Amino acid sequence: MLLTKLGILLMLAGLVVTVIFWIPKLVNHARLKEILGRKYITIYFFYFTNGPFLILVGYYLYQYKG
Repeated sequence: MLLTKLGILLMLAGLVVTVIFWIPKLVNHARLKEILGRKYITIYFFYFTNGPFLILVGYYLYQYKG
């Protein structure tokens, strides 16, 4: 029961991060690239670990029948 609720929470958090990251008005990618320079690629690492990865972990926990 607890893992199911945690899984749903993680899936929702991952979905929110994904949507926010890809809405152009909320995240100005050009400005981020200007600020970060060569480190800009790390944005995609943080996006992956906080967006789709949370969805996958949440789905796994939701399906877990331990």
